[in-house]
Amino acid sequence: MSKIKPLRVLVVGGGASGMMAALAARYAGAEVTILERNPRVGKKILATGNGRCNYTNVNVNAECYHGKNPNFVYGALSLFDVSRTLGFFEKLGIAPRVEEEGKVFPMSGQASSVLDVLRYELEQTGVNVLCNAFVKNIGKKGNEFRVQLEDGRTFKADRVILACGGKAMPSSGSDGNGYDLARKLGHKIVDIFPALVQLKLEGNYFKQIEGVKFVGTAEILSRGKSLAKDRGDILFANYGVSGPPILQISRKAGELLKENKEAVLKISIIDDMTQKELDSFLVKRFKNMPEKSLDFSLVGFINKRLIPVILKEAGIKDLKMPVRELSDAEIHGICNILTNWRFKVRGTKSWPSAQVTAGGVDTDQVDPFTMESVLVKGLYFCGEILDIDGRCGGFNLQCWAALT
Repeated sequence: MSKIKPLRVLVVGGGASGMMAALAARYAGAEVTILERNPRVGKKILATGNGRCNYTNVNVNAECYHGKNPNFVYGALSLFDVSRTLGFFEKLGIAPRVEEEGKVFPMSGQASSVLDVLRYELEQTGVNVLCNAFVKNIGKKGNEFRVQLEDGRTFKADRVILACGGKAMPSSGSDGNGYDLARKLGHKIVDIFPALVQLKLEGNYFKQIEGVKFVGTAEILSRGKSLAKDRGDILFANYGVSGPPILQISRKAGELLKENKEAVLKISIIDDMTQKELDSFLVKRFKNMPEKSLDFSLVGFINKRLIPVILKEAGIKDLKMPVRELSDAEIHGICNILTNWRFKVRGTKSWPSAQVTAGGVDTDQVDPFTMESVLVKGLYFCGEILDIDGRCGGFNLQCWAALT
């Protein structure tokens, strides 16, 4: 009786999703080889979570994801949810620590721990890992795939999984090559742009306030309508602004700019008072110090490096005037900047600064439960190459684990 040969599976890309996909295929009995262009797999994992690897979030749901069809994630998340992710990594040795906003990190506090246990599992299960293997072309003849490397080597397979990543953080090896491979195989690519990235703003005063950090609220507006909002540590930079809230709302700004639409950033430095409440607070404060100069009168209330910029933005020319000379209109102008400072977004930082890629392989051409192409039988996609991206905070790694 002849023995049935195991399926030959080639995984193109040895990042988070590629390693997870390789293990899933190996657990199912396939003969699996990972083709990784870098000298080592998992390079990008080491940079996630500021080097601690925020590998999931206990608050994951489909509303945390973006794309042309964000509902695509329902299938994957129903099959591999947060509890399964936690269980999988605990079995490999990763003890979870749940932190603020549901973020989950390894108790070791080291992203390298996650990579170490994944590499160990690949080795123990017999997954073949070939590094310095850059895939240039994928073809299919009959039921067999032929994968050609840049150095001329050719591999044959029954199944191919594209897990090449996107374009974010190109130093990790994600340079968009996977999109070219997908296009050649007939797949449509939804326009890509950087997400979870810093914003460039119009203004000539950012060098003055570079490095100033505060807790406030950031909001993306277009034509007066609020489209995205988040709160937390906001940091001014010489190009504009950064910080977790900015990264969270940056996708909407990038989307608007890609469509040649207006993108306005609203920042509330004082977000725990209404303008009316702030107005009353400042009137009382100024009455208690009538002879102080205006610029010095705000020391102790807001970061002193912001004071001259804010006063000028409020239309006040004499920053040294005694506060008793301030008009009601001038006080109102200061309140408006502190609660409703608006900036025109002129762009985002580029791919090296982005944490994730928005856009990618059109999910209309991929089965949401199996990740198999509906155009090419035996071709699968997983991870960042797909037109799905999530919020900052462990949502992307959870999604890439599920989309395998």
